[in-house]
Amino acid sequence: MTSLPRRLLVAQRGEIALRIIGACDALGIETVLAASAADLDSLPARRAGRTVCVGEAPATQSYLLADAMVHAALATGCDALHPGYGFLSENAGLARTCADEGLIFVGPSARHLVGFGDKVTARRLAGQAGVPLLPGRSVDGVGDALAVAEELGYPLLLKAAHGGGGKGIRIVRSQAELRESFPVAASEAVASFGDGRLYVERYVAAGKHLEVQIAGDRHATTIHLGERECSLQYGYQKLLEESPSPSLTPRERADLLACAVALGGEVGYDNLGTVEFLFDVQRRELFFLEVNPRIQVEHPVTEAVTGVDLVQEQIRIACGQPLSVAQRDVAFDGHAIECRVNAQIPTADGLLPRPGRIDRWEPPDLPGVRVDSHCFSSYLVPPYYDALLAKVIAHAGDRPAAIALMRDALDAFVVDGVPTTISLHQTVLAHPAFAAGEVTTSWLDEELADLLMETA
Repeated sequence: MTSLPRRLLVAQRGEIALRIIGACDALGIETVLAASAADLDSLPARRAGRTVCVGEAPATQSYLLADAMVHAALATGCDALHPGYGFLSENAGLARTCADEGLIFVGPSARHLVGFGDKVTARRLAGQAGVPLLPGRSVDGVGDALAVAEELGYPLLLKAAHGGGGKGIRIVRSQAELRESFPVAASEAVASFGDGRLYVERYVAAGKHLEVQIAGDRHATTIHLGERECSLQYGYQKLLEESPSPSLTPRERADLLACAVALGGEVGYDNLGTVEFLFDVQRRELFFLEVNPRIQVEHPVTEAVTGVDLVQEQIRIACGQPLSVAQRDVAFDGHAIECRVNAQIPTADGLLPRPGRIDRWEPPDLPGVRVDSHCFSSYLVPPYYDALLAKVIAHAGDRPAAIALMRDALDAFVVDGVPTTISLHQTVLAHPAFAAGEVTTSWLDEELADLLMETA
């Protein structure tokens, strides 16, 4: 199929639902929003051509119901379905059902969702493509994990074979910790992903999170759209992303991009995807982490520096069209930073969610600044979903200018009624370690308490 869909079901909520609706508007595609009972009066519901209720407020009773989404698409005359990120975006069963029902699934094939959804399989595919892997392997029970630990030494990372978002992950530094953590991580993996399998790999104490945006079509073309650095995290949850990474030499960047494209080409990848890597700062070595076969929260920084509309590109690819850009046409312009503004209150114990009503919402309006958000004054932040309120993206000629622009944007951002992560971002952006590009994935976990004292 090469023609675009006439009508598309947006199986999502929040800012990504708005983002998909905007891309469809630009392509002349009608939209139907699949919303929970809690989101029937949301901004995406007001912007979509039509809204249908697919269930109650809890995601398990609405946004995670694949059959309800397919039924909503068919009942409203849609010929395509976009799952966004999270929820059902990596559900191979949904992709198969869409194909069986004649619906275009705006994502990769079920085969790729299965392959990359299982971290053990993804590691094998990466190894076949020549991508360097962290020492480690899948384990069958705590006894097997202890045996692997004897081979690799401590500390180690215990990880769920499925899923993401920091679920089912534990750092273990001794046999006792491994014995104690194994059943906890396995139970969390079962509760979060329905699969309690774990694998063990070497823990990198000083690591940076790097990822490459790739795009592949059904015409044997795979390209990259540069890399993003997402090292500023708390509890494995990303808070700030930027492109390009400030941490790589030109040779290291070339190796990173080549690895990602090789993996996409190896499997004939046919949509947008993100190949994630861990960069060992001390050894200056890259290691494969996983592949996220979907649009990412942080995709706007790539759009800012490349000028490519990734969601429009994703829809075209899903329809069987070739990529609209060749690798030689992808030009990189300046530096972009994205800050996630969450309804969370930073405390010494971590970032705690704080849903509630937003009394005043005034996002910044500055040249070079983009704000993706579904919020408005009087909006009630529901307690059922993630805490993301907005993404602020600052794009400038170089990294120092982008940091300065982001600080101006956050200073101008007014949110009353719920606490947010804006003040935390302001503190981080002013920190010498961030300015020097020295932040690693464990930096915020270690520094949060001190940073809060600085702002007190």
